[in-house]
Amino acid sequence: MVPTPGNPLGAVFVATALTVSGVRIDGLRDAALSWHIPPPVGVMRGLRLCMDGGRTAPRAMKIAREVMRTNPRIGAIDALLLATDVVEAARAHEIGAPFLAAALLQESAFDPNAVSPAGAIGIAQFTAPTALEYGVDPWEPRSAIGGAARVLSAYVAGYRARDDEDVDALALAAYNAGPAAVARYGGVPPYAETREYIVDVRDRWSRIVGR
Repeated sequence: MVPTPGNPLGAVFVATALTVSGVRIDGLRDAALSWHIPPPVGVMRGLRLCMDGGRTAPRAMKIAREVMRTNPRIGAIDALLLATDVVEAARAHEIGAPFLAAALLQESAFDPNAVSPAGAIGIAQFTAPTALEYGVDPWEPRSAIGGAARVLSAYVAGYRARDDEDVDALALAAYNAGPAAVARYGGVPPYAETREYIVDVRDRWSRIVGR
């Protein structure tokens, strides 16, 4: 039975049938919207995958939770795969996984198809010249995440000698505005966008760590 102008109960029948068959309506909605179709059911024996882990959840699961909260179009399995890539890339380049995840959440909400008005591409919002310089495929999530980890790690290492300054803020400023701007102003440049970017990344970072 399908809904028609003469049969308004059809929608109720369809919704009921989907519920009885074990398929969640919101799962179908997410599948229709997602860039990569998630599992049809985001629930396993009453436990929402990733979302109900609490403060003791593994780091990848905490990151996945924040990815799903920020971008509802990403299903639980894809969020966990992306979070695992973040943890591995952060470990390989010796930076904090929550720090990297927060920056990527601010850049694109982990949308691999994101394109900014300035032409920055993908999850890590690389421009074409920067992607070429670092040998990154900006459209491919794992490559983009690894590239972002490499760039942020290089910035953190480069600014670490400044004992009296916030190294993480400088690295984020360089990622947002470019290292030339940081050098020109001898620190975080006075751009409203860059300063707001740092605040927003720190807020996302604290939510990942605190949950």
